[in-house]
Amino acid sequence: MKPLYFLLFILCSLSVNGQKNKHSRWDQQLKKYVDEQGLVDYKNWLTEKNELDAYILTLEKMPPLETASKEAKLAYWINAYNALTVKLILENYPTKSIKEIKKPWDTDCIEVRGEAYTLGEIEHEILRKMDEARIHFAINCASASCPNLLNEAFSEKQMETQLTAVTKAFLKDSTKNKLNPSHIELSRIFLWFGKDFGSKAERLEFISRYSELTIKNPKIDYLPYDWSLNESN
Repeated sequence: MKPLYFLLFILCSLSVNGQKNKHSRWDQQLKKYVDEQGLVDYKNWLTEKNELDAYILTLEKMPPLETASKEAKLAYWINAYNALTVKLILENYPTKSIKEIKKPWDTDCIEVRGEAYTLGEIEHEILRKMDEARIHFAINCASASCPNLLNEAFSEKQMETQLTAVTKAFLKDSTKNKLNPSHIELSRIFLWFGKDFGSKAERLEFISRYSELTIKNPKIDYLPYDWSLNESN
């Protein structure tokens, strides 16, 4: 192999491997500071905030390639949203709720390819436009009624498995949704983002599929949303 071609091969390999491994630091932090119930040890995480900052810097330096798969792009932006939310809480800790923070979803928090993004833009302008309704159960807004923060990083290879798992877990959690064939009390996520799940019939089919409960024409109510911090004791 000629020297120039060899150098290009090495650089390409480093780029690909870097893309694959860029979420490893986030994965380690999640395993350390998030329990199986999705509760977060913000107090102790604050002592290692530099690790979180380093991960976010990696995200800024290594956005997904244009040729990357949809799953790789989902992993990047879901992990980014969750990491940036944790960073927001740590920067304002102690706090009782993300809603005590000024403009939590409307403040620039990451720069990717020279463009600044807010949490709201990541959610509404990027993730919601990727035609994957299950992202609503993967991203976490640091609140009790949110889907649990998964204690592992989302990854390209495991994306389908992870999205299925978090969706099932959310629907089967009676503190988030109360389901029976004749009457369902849903998270307000289904109200706020109703069009992402399609028509009423499509929404009920979605809920039936992932809750593994046959629901055809139930009475539908929506539960209050608890914005208190998802903090472990």
